[in-house]
Amino acid sequence: MDLFSVCQFFPDGSHEYVRQGVGAEEAVNAAIHYATCVGARLGTTVRVIITDSGDSIAWEWKRDDGITFGAAPEHLGKLKHGQRSAA
Repeated sequence: MDLFSVCQFFPDGSHEYVRQGVGAEEAVNAAIHYATCVGARLGTTVRVIITDSGDSIAWEWKRDDGITFGAAPEHLGKLKHGQRSAA
């Protein structure tokens, strides 16, 4: 089973691992949670990534750009500013 970690980043460049060594489903659910939480909408969370066990980025969200990597083309750019309905 592949294991993943989820990390959120803050405006000052600091970061926090919010999940480590979890399965894909839990990692994706956590990443979407942090990309759409109050902090993402207010700007205190500015980036969320999922990394694989080799520490390569498998998924990325940036507050101003939405989902930038690791999603189907129709999902790229979604979740801008933490809004689930944003395109």
